[in-house]
Formats: sequence, structure tokens, C-alpha cells
Amino acid sequence: MKSLQELVRPNIWNLKPYSSARDEYKGVDATVFLDANESPYNIPYNRYPDPLQAEVKRLLAPIKGVGEEQIFLGNGSDEAIDLIFRTFCEPGKDNVVSLAPTYGMYEVCADVNDVAYRSVLLDTDREGNFLFSADALLAATDERTKAIFLCSPNNPTGACLPREELLKVLRRFDGMVVIDEAYADFMEEPSFLTLLSEYPHLIVLQTFSKAWASAGIRLGMAFASTEIIGLFNKVKYPYNVNVLTQRAALSLLADYSRITAWVSETKAERARLIALLEAHPECMHIYPTDANFVLVRMTDAPAMYNRLLAKGIIVRNRHRVQLCQNCLRITVGTPEEDDALLAAMR
Repeated sequence: MKSLQELVRPNIWNLKPYSSARDEYKGVDATVFLDANESPYNIPYNRYPDPLQAEVKRLLAPIKGVGEEQIFLGNGSDEAIDLIFRTFCEPGKDNVVSLAPTYGMYEVCADVNDVAYRSVLLDTDREGNFLFSADALLAATDERTKAIFLCSPNNPTGACLPREELLKVLRRFDGMVVIDEAYADFMEEPSFLTLLSEYPHLIVLQTFSKAWASAGIRLGMAFASTEIIGLFNKVKYPYNVNVLTQRAALSLLADYSRITAWVSETKAERARLIALLEAHPECMHIYPTDANFVLVRMTDAPAMYNRLLAKGIIVRNRHRVQLCQNCLRITVGTPEEDDALLAAMR
């Protein structure tokens, strides 16, 4: 790969980060804080949060099998995605490459940052299932391509991208490779976190929103080399993760067995939901999934969407998304919610 300095925007490489009051003292067990112009009232919410979320990272690191210094925490995964653009991509000059269909925030962040976005359409087999080719993806890159974004398991298609094809991208592309594993807890194959030390240009994204059942606290995770995480910490806003979010995360981390139990229950219910959908006469095809949702091709997706909407059941209509004509994306709910869905569909 290119050196990190070659990939980073020159102004970011030379940036002197903002130094907050909480950055300027280290290793002191202080009891009186008169440095940050905070109010002395309404403890503990009067204090600025830890800008680097040290306690959350301390508990998270052994669960993920990485060093604390390899973790970035942000306001949802979307903050990490945006930081990748702001750190590596020169506006009006550079480009990034991704797939279609995939998570829409990559293209939104590219547009916001004035970075060209190149999408490569997935192929399909005779049954309509999606196929991913590293060769086709890499053919869309050039000397101004700074990053490749790959969502695996992919959204909205549901399945993991083939591991060997992802490894081809890692071995052959000399820029940043971002593997978005928002749904990794629901898949059977190993996370790419295990390869961080082997590929210094790899960034893995995960989130508290899915398996951790905490979309409302807005906490995303990025894992990368210490050098890349250092750059993200230099560019991010000082107090990007608030104290309420950090406290909620610490509560979840204190009993990780809850998370594994939720994942097991979701995977079991996913299998049951798929079996029920397969028996429905208007379900034409159910795509393979490694996530907590299923993509289903219907005889008439808009009509089914409206039928469910009228009964107060909301699914995602993907009819207008490339390669997803007449498809609904259905999140795995509780058994009671899924029974209500099937009853409404009938």
C-alpha cells in the first residue's frame, strides 16, 4: 500500500488538533475541577465527558480482541464514515469506490465532502442471488481513489460478501479499505478484526445499534491501526460522545452475556421467520442473509408495503433500489411481532 502520509490530506497530516481542558492533565486523581468553565451544579451532567472514552474502550477492547488504542468511538458509525472522507479525501479531486446496492450513507458523505462516488453494480446468478467480484470493483479505481467501502453483511442484500473476494481487494488495493461490519454479530464467519495487524490500510466499522440493541444511544465503532485512530482523534470534534451515551455503553459492557443472548434469539427467530415467509404465496424469493433482516422479492412489493402500512406494520420498501425491484426488507422482530407481520400479509 501507499504510505499513510501519501494517503492522508496534507492539511490533516499537518493539523494541530484542538486541545480541550480534559486533554491537558494526565495521571492526576483530581477532585476539584476549575479548568473548563463548567457549572458546579447538576452533578454529574455538569462535567464534559471523557473526550477519548477511555473506560468504554478499556472494557470493549478484550471483547473485540484489539488494543484500546485501535478503537475509535463516534456518534454512530456515520461519524466514522464521515471522518474517513475528511481525513483521506481531497474535495474536488479524489474519489471512493463502493458497490450498488449498499448502505446509502457512503454516497451521502461523498456528496457532502465533494468527493466523487463510484458505484459498481453487483452481479446476479440464475436464481437472482447477488454476486460480488473484486476484479470488477478494482477496475473502477484509479490513482485518485483513496478508499473502498464494502458493507459485509451487505445492506440491503443481507449476505456476507465472499471472504476470498474481500481478501483480494485488501491485497491489491493500495488505498484505505473500509469493511463495514454493522451486522457482524449475526454472521457465522470471523470478523475482519482479526486481520488488522496484517493489513495496515484496513478499517473495520461496527456499531452498538444492531446486536447491542442500542440504536438510540448513537454509538459507532471503528477499528484500525494506532496511527489511523490517532488521525481520527485529531480530526474529530472534542466531545463527540456524550456522557449519557458513555454510561449506557458501560452498562451494556458490564454484562456482555445479555448481548450474546439477544444475538442467539435473533438468529433463531430469523430462521423461523424465513420458513414462514417461504410458505407465503406472494413471496417469490428470499435472499440469503447473515444479518438481522431478510430481503424478500414479492409479487408486488409496493402493494404489500401499503397493505402492511394500513395495519400499522412498517417494513422497508426497497422497490426503487437498483437490483431490488419488488423487494421488501424485513427486520427480524420478536416472535409476536413476526406473527403479526405474517398475519397482516395473509
